[in-house]
Amino acid sequence: MTSENSGREQDEATGAGAAADAATEDFVAHRNLLFTVAYEMLGSAADAEDVLQETWLRWAGVDLDTVRDRRAYLVRITTRQALNRLRTLGRRKESYVGSWLPEPLLTTPDVAEDVELADSVSMAMMLVLETLAPVERAVFVLREVFDLGYDEIADAVEKSPAAVRQIAHRARAHVAARRPRGEVSAAESRRVLAAFQRAVETGDLQGLLDILSPDVVLLGDGGGIKQAVLRPIVGADKVARLMLGGLGKLEMAMRMDPAQVNGHPALVVRLDGELDTVVAVRFDEGRITGLYAVRNPEKLSYMRDEATTLSR
Repeated sequence: MTSENSGREQDEATGAGAAADAATEDFVAHRNLLFTVAYEMLGSAADAEDVLQETWLRWAGVDLDTVRDRRAYLVRITTRQALNRLRTLGRRKESYVGSWLPEPLLTTPDVAEDVELADSVSMAMMLVLETLAPVERAVFVLREVFDLGYDEIADAVEKSPAAVRQIAHRARAHVAARRPRGEVSAAESRRVLAAFQRAVETGDLQGLLDILSPDVVLLGDGGGIKQAVLRPIVGADKVARLMLGGLGKLEMAMRMDPAQVNGHPALVVRLDGELDTVVAVRFDEGRITGLYAVRNPEKLSYMRDEATTLSR
């Protein structure tokens, strides 16, 4: 081999290494954003991680010299992979045992400080997003949460900008009709949740009724693995009596701890020291209108890990 050929190969290897380093650097820099996009579209942290793996594999093969906006390009790849996964999830949910609830995330304090981000990943909002068609959900998330332009979204969902505008308008109206009616401050949320915890721990039926909305809804997700209510329980009296009656039958020591879940105050329930249930709450005008109890152990891994950082 001539020294000239050897030098050329060394230069090519150096160039390939530099490109790989740049690709890795860009991916790591935007990883929290990409995870947030995937999670908001899927409601599943495990599936969001799989989407990020698929995104990386595609990103690693891209010629970076041809990419004008690397952040937008990464979001586009992630969105397309999430849409593919969302359709698979839809089929999986059709055979799911009982109610399907989003996978709860233990989140860092900065998520709660970003009010718009916290609202978009709340359990209540994630359930609203579940009622959108896949492309509607993608358009809503990219436009309303991440403030992407219609042209960028059109590239990501493979629709025309005009079609994306119509989809965004329809999705926005759909979500507005179903989102919580009145804003509740973080301090008020913590106060009401503390009152709820106190009433549950002391078996105070009237105390529970005082903070539950008359039309409160309880949803449980055991995934066929853990016992949970299979259908929504509606009404303050039914919900309160069911909760207190169920706790009265427990033969294990129960402990409830407040935590930041999906950017909002929630309760983590442990039985004999083991993580058993995450209870997320929806507040409307100072009262609890939704209780979301996730017991499926396959959905609780991100409650055992370090707090997740989300970003926009």
